[in-house]
Amino acid sequence: QLRLVESGGGSVQAGGSLRLSCVVSGFTTCTYDMAWYRQVPGKEREFVSIIDENGSANYTDSVRGRFTISQDNAQDTVYLQMDSLKPEDTAMYFCKTVPHYGGYCSQFITWGQGTQVTVSS
Repeated sequence: QLRLVESGGGSVQAGGSLRLSCVVSGFTTCTYDMAWYRQVPGKEREFVSIIDENGSANYTDSVRGRFTISQDNAQDTVYLQMDSLKPEDTAMYFCKTVPHYGGYCSQFITWGQGTQVTVSS
């Protein structure tokens, strides 16, 4: 099994920056991408960004140009650099493994416990 632990959340004013980290531990032979999601109470969890093993990244439109996802494979860590933060970015942020294949590898879809980001105006 895999375990994900996020950190780096906090409270900032609009226009500020935060860097979230997600450390992956455990072992699997399944390959996977890493993603960030966020959730506001009472709303569905929404996709924020994803990065593949080659470093190719994608973002939801609302954060493109402000957020940057990156990874340190040697340390099994994925980062989300968040700049020019807005109050609407306030949410609990979660990282997630996204296995490349289903079936056996589906058991390795794993979520972290989340880290809270609060942006005040």
